[in-house]
Amino acid sequence: MSSEKSENAQNRAIVFLLCALLVFSTLLYGGVHQPILALFYVGIGAIAFLWMWDTLRDGVLRFNTSLLQLPIAAIGTYGLVQTIPFGMREVIAGIENIPKTISVEPFATQLSAFHFFALLIFFAAALTFINSARVLRSVVVLITVFGFVYSFFAILQAVLSPGKIYGIFQPQVAVPFGSFINRHNFASFVEMTISLPLGLLFVGAVAKDKRLLYITAITLMGVALIMSGSRGGLVALLAEVLFLVLLTSKEMKRGGKIIRVIAALALVATIIIGAMIIGGETSLTRLAETAVSKDITTNRWHIWGVAIEIVKNYFPFGSGLGTFGFAYTQFDSMDGLARVEQAHNDYLQVVTDAGLIGAIIGAGFLFLFFRAGFKGAGASNTFRRGVAVGSFAGALAILVHSIFDFVLHTPAIALMFLTLCALMVVSSCRYEDDFRLPHEKRRRRSAEVKSFEDSRSARALRD
Repeated sequence: MSSEKSENAQNRAIVFLLCALLVFSTLLYGGVHQPILALFYVGIGAIAFLWMWDTLRDGVLRFNTSLLQLPIAAIGTYGLVQTIPFGMREVIAGIENIPKTISVEPFATQLSAFHFFALLIFFAAALTFINSARVLRSVVVLITVFGFVYSFFAILQAVLSPGKIYGIFQPQVAVPFGSFINRHNFASFVEMTISLPLGLLFVGAVAKDKRLLYITAITLMGVALIMSGSRGGLVALLAEVLFLVLLTSKEMKRGGKIIRVIAALALVATIIIGAMIIGGETSLTRLAETAVSKDITTNRWHIWGVAIEIVKNYFPFGSGLGTFGFAYTQFDSMDGLARVEQAHNDYLQVVTDAGLIGAIIGAGFLFLFFRAGFKGAGASNTFRRGVAVGSFAGALAILVHSIFDFVLHTPAIALMFLTLCALMVVSSCRYEDDFRLPHEKRRRRSAEVKSFEDSRSARALRD
């Protein structure tokens, strides 16, 4: 086997593993159970092995220089710093020689840091090995088709077997939807899968004979999102559509902008009507359920109040990555019978867990994220611009949803989010096999003919 064929085979194997982790972590309850997490880490280890093999064999380390990787590496590194002992604590309940660390639970922080490094390997591999227009297009098609089929399955399950996943498993502490134990996680996942066909449609990268297929896929995914009953998901979807309208119509004339807004409103209305037809009134009344729920896990105001107390008492270094559940019990003003593991606001939890350092790292990520997003949205190739705009909007929807929930703590959601970020970055690159629409090909041929005629005229003048 030649070196070139080996390299291509290794690249394909890594891309396959990336896609497999994305799909199977979603189907296996979002990847939240320990055996599934173990399989995820095995997959990440296989990607790292193939990457090292490729490097040792060819003597060249392939990697993407995107700065968007740095905040992930930084937060994982800071997590390890939080577990470094500096001195000993006072005797607690007769126990001596307890190491004094920043983290209130060093083992939980070590696990969280390890998870961040696993996500970093996934993200870095996606940035590096989605390295051609063919691979880029394949990943986009996979996400779009999977999102459509998965949403169809979720709707069928909601009608035929509500409350049970695959008709077998019935969670006791949350309302499931699709294969996710929590309906908000399903909504956040669909926010991202719907973004790519939306982006391609909004920039005009879909051929006329395929537009109906794309609209059908978008509508079905939107209907499934509404039927999940996630209020945060609905807000994020509306923010996503609004952002797409603003991002793709800034260079249009006033008439074009009005048409774009009307089309977006018609799309949202179609999704809501479709949800009412398929799911009945319950598809919309579910959106108000959490507003009147007495369940402590949906009482966000109380949780956020306790989180602010954690910030005050552990500022500026934080209580440690992954320790919110431990720190929460110290400041909970209720009976303490219900332990809350997450802050239901990822921005707030970054500060509770990592303090001022985490806030700085988070701000750096947001800065790099928006810079990469706007750069990708300016791509000259229509297809790549559609992918970049869609990925940008889908990832932004998750950042909006994270104000109300802890969706990024679910492995499958984090993987899809990082995949969209990778697509957003690599869409700004030019490839030798760039996919071009028919009108782009005609424009390119016209430019080549004009260039040839100009050069011929110049030679004639010289002669």
